[in-house]
Amino acid sequence: MTNRVLVTGVAGFIGSHVAEHCLKLGFTVVGADDLSGGFVENVPAAVDFRQGSVADPAFVKSLFAGTRFDTVYHLAAYAAEGLSHFIRRFNYVNNLIGSVNLVNESVLGVVSCFVFTSSIAVYGPNQTPMTEELVPRPEDPYGIAKYAVELDLEAAHRMFGLPFIVFRPHNVYGERQNVADRYRNVIGIFMNQVMKGERMTVFGDGEQTRAFSHVNDVAPLIARAPLVPEARNQVFNVGADRPYSVNALAQAVARAFGVSSTVDHLPARLEVVHAFASHAKARRVFAPSEPIPLEAGIDRMARWARARGPVRPVTFDAIEVPVNLPPSWRPAGT
Repeated sequence: MTNRVLVTGVAGFIGSHVAEHCLKLGFTVVGADDLSGGFVENVPAAVDFRQGSVADPAFVKSLFAGTRFDTVYHLAAYAAEGLSHFIRRFNYVNNLIGSVNLVNESVLGVVSCFVFTSSIAVYGPNQTPMTEELVPRPEDPYGIAKYAVELDLEAAHRMFGLPFIVFRPHNVYGERQNVADRYRNVIGIFMNQVMKGERMTVFGDGEQTRAFSHVNDVAPLIARAPLVPEARNQVFNVGADRPYSVNALAQAVARAFGVSSTVDHLPARLEVVHAFASHAKARRVFAPSEPIPLEAGIDRMARWARARGPVRPVTFDAIEVPVNLPPSWRPAGT
């Protein structure tokens, strides 16, 4: 019997990799994306691609019309965590309301499992390493939206019996990342700056720490999760364990490109200083391979980035609340 699945955000970074791994598992994949941050060339050739936004309930309804999906993998999101303070309405419409549209149709369509890609942002300033047992305390609208969807999935499970699996990845990097995005994905930002002969820009002193996860440590687990009975109705941190400072990251990117590490320190922005998670639960349930070391993963991404070449950073012009917006994020002419 064919396992037919829907992957949202399929033209994006993680979504395209999840779709690729779903195909390797023998699934029939329908993919949806509005191409606001993804690229159609990222979509695997065997995917039945539909262009549209999950924030549009009519488009979401059309995806389910005449089709029953065994699994919905929901990865479509605008994941600029820091920028979310300044684009609150856009954030909640795309990241919360869009998710609710999918949950509604998944309940009506009797989907067997709803796999949601949340974020480590739900934890906020909790102690590290962050574990799934901690009560989330998100500090920004992006994290709030992600946690609200997690709570909504729990409610849909209680009321309608919709099975779900939640993953909380963090600082994922690798091939196909949108290096034109100036608000997120620090490794991609650094690589684009290096390829353009610019200095790498760091907010604050650069001693904030994150654990950076190569996409091949994340996407395969997400893809095969519905096949693991113990994963149902559970939440999992997923990614790498070892934290690095942003300064150390800049040095690693410079080494990958064979250049000196030159950094401009911008004024600090309001953000969680130290954020890394425990993955003991995911290791117990999924028994994944050892994570790709940071240097090796950066080398892989650097080879891909060199082949693609530098790109012009894209500015988000529809700022809703410009108060306290970092100067480097201001649209041109403001």
